[in-house]
Amino acid sequence: MRLATFNLLHGRSLSDGTVHADRVHAAITELDADILGLQEVDRAQPRSGLLDLTAIAADALGAPTHRFAAAVVGTPGETWQPWRSDDDNAHPLYGIALVSRYPVLRWQITTLPGAPIRSPVYTGDGVRLLKDEPRVLLAAVLDTPFGAVTVATTHLSFVPGWNLRQLRHAVRSLRSLPGPRLLLGDLNMPAAPVRAVTGWRPLAKAPTFPSPAPRAQLDHILADPRGFNLGRVVQVSTPRPNVSDHLPLIVQLDA
Repeated sequence: MRLATFNLLHGRSLSDGTVHADRVHAAITELDADILGLQEVDRAQPRSGLLDLTAIAADALGAPTHRFAAAVVGTPGETWQPWRSDDDNAHPLYGIALVSRYPVLRWQITTLPGAPIRSPVYTGDGVRLLKDEPRVLLAAVLDTPFGAVTVATTHLSFVPGWNLRQLRHAVRSLRSLPGPRLLLGDLNMPAAPVRAVTGWRPLAKAPTFPSPAPRAQLDHILADPRGFNLGRVVQVSTPRPNVSDHLPLIVQLDA
């Protein structure tokens, strides 16, 4: 089983600041993942050419199962509001996605409220005080060769402390789903607090941010040690696609 997590930065290339479907497709194809968690995913956003980045990723992997979960309606850093219902799906959307080569038995979406304060964020044109976005946890029970496996993805707040609170909430919500359980995502914190809060086992240790010269691991693949029977880690890799300010993180498991 090959697992991957990738913060897409809505498909933007750092080389020229633009978004192209073929670049995103090539970046995802290179991952060759059986299960992929994506963060900072656009749907119908003018800034990314109105592309459906989740559908592009699914096509790149030949994956029949995929789902996008919106966190906000509108454009982060500009005008947005929390996503509330499927009635919002005609608007520009931003959120996370899960793509799988295995069929899904059950989906579960859990909302994770954003921090109630504005925080300084570097946006490329300087530091700005931004309101934190609401977050979402997207989980699926997959029918794999190992049996039923719960896999979830999320993108947590950049606000220190608040992301820990969101992580606790996410892990609690996954307890209602069958093991073994995996969590893939950009958690916006290093490995030590992640493990301290969750007790889950990190399957990979590698810097993923910023992509030109990675110094910190913000992106993680975690396993709930209770009932984990998916084999041993035989490979960890962080490719360097021409997309995003994060590196994708890949873990190969071998039973």
